[in-house]
Amino acid sequence: MSLTNKQKQFLKAKAHELKPVILLGGNGLTEGVMAEIDIALEHHELLKVKVPSIDREEKLAIMEAIVREAKAEKVQVIGHILVLYRKAKEAKLILPRG
Repeated sequence: MSLTNKQKQFLKAKAHELKPVILLGGNGLTEGVMAEIDIALEHHELLKVKVPSIDREEKLAIMEAIVREAKAEKVQVIGHILVLYRKAKEAKLILPRG
């Protein structure tokens, strides 16, 4: 599923008020963290993940791995914050049409 620009704008507006739910620690991206991201996406659909990293390339690689492993859509990246969206089995957000 690929998000349209209109849908991304809608999700960015919704994400603005959210606080990061997942904070990566010193161990980086572990199976436990990915499990938490999966659970949080199923429960919330829209999610902020904080990826603190000094190296920009490493941070971007971690964010891409999260998007790929979670089978989610990247809505936006602002600094160390990654905003993800994945439709849940019981949809909570109604996206605007294309």
